[in-house]
Amino acid sequence: MSTLDLMATATFGLEAVVKREIEALGYPIVDSRDARITYAADERGIVRSNLWLRSADRVYVRLAEFDALSFEDLFQNCTAIPWEKWIPQDGRFPVAGTSVKSGLHSVPDCQAIIKKAIVTRLQHTYDREWFPETGAQYPVRFTILKDRVTVMLDTSGEGLHKRGYRVSDVEAPMKETLAAALIGLSFYRADRLMTDPMCGSGTLAIEAAMLGRNIAPGLSRAFVSQEWAAIPQELWAQEKRAAYEAIDHDAPVRIHASDRDRKAVEAAKANAAEAGVEDCIDFRVAPVSDLAEKEPYGMIITNPPYAQRIGTQKHLNGIYRDLAAFMATRPTWSLFLLTADPSFEGRFGRPADRKRKLYNGRLQVCYYQYHGQRPPVRA
Repeated sequence: MSTLDLMATATFGLEAVVKREIEALGYPIVDSRDARITYAADERGIVRSNLWLRSADRVYVRLAEFDALSFEDLFQNCTAIPWEKWIPQDGRFPVAGTSVKSGLHSVPDCQAIIKKAIVTRLQHTYDREWFPETGAQYPVRFTILKDRVTVMLDTSGEGLHKRGYRVSDVEAPMKETLAAALIGLSFYRADRLMTDPMCGSGTLAIEAAMLGRNIAPGLSRAFVSQEWAAIPQELWAQEKRAAYEAIDHDAPVRIHASDRDRKAVEAAKANAAEAGVEDCIDFRVAPVSDLAEKEPYGMIITNPPYAQRIGTQKHLNGIYRDLAAFMATRPTWSLFLLTADPSFEGRFGRPADRKRKLYNGRLQVCYYQYHGQRPPVRA
């Protein structure tokens, strides 16, 4: 096994959540900045990270980081990277990246130079002039920020929000990684009733159920690095087998999910079935005004259809009144609500106990957290 610098990217505002998930896997954090969390791991860490990270966007191997003031600096530093450790003679290595506030501002030129550097290195290593690029894919990614260059290999392929269970969709669905982060920020536990009265395609409920059952979010999908010779297939087999064995089928998961839109509820049911958690989510067609949970110490985690995307302000105001009425008579309940509506607290009637600015796609949103009374400590 090799000692590697792995890098998990995250949506701005969710770095702390991703750091906790990485540390829970047993890997020490090296650095956290610019929505990127770097940590020390090995080839098995690549596998485990892709299978288990719930809130990260992607997992990269950081190959090099250096300053480059000219294209010659970029070429020489990239030629020095031991590409042959990862890329075989038939490997495909597309190059893509970004450049911000740098003298090397032409991204196409940077792509061409890095590609040339890789080819030059592999030519010397394999003693051949031409590479067919017909084999496994090794996506090369680079970022340049103020002349500081980071060169990486993308181990995930498709973003980690692509769990594989979304077989039916609705308008403006939430990314699975964001939903998982909201669940994590609520400190949800499997033995506590959770409800989402505006469930849409069911993402929040499904992510909570998967967490409660300890289902690895990447268990039902493929990753680009599964085809890499540098990562033994036995590692993937071992870690997937361990993930299946880790599923807690007896966890007391109880989740209620409802929506006034019958088509949305049907979509949510189909997605939950595909994720294998339909047996612990109670779905029904109902408006927020019908919310009437009686069990103490429950929690609402929800994402109303804020008017910038779908819905109207008048409709939203009615939702806020219904939620406020529900919470006013249930002091032991907690509410966690994500919205882009800056008027939410005023219309809800009281300030949040805690707020966190996040992004849903490119839209800035806020996660409002209202903490109910804590349950009594068990003997």
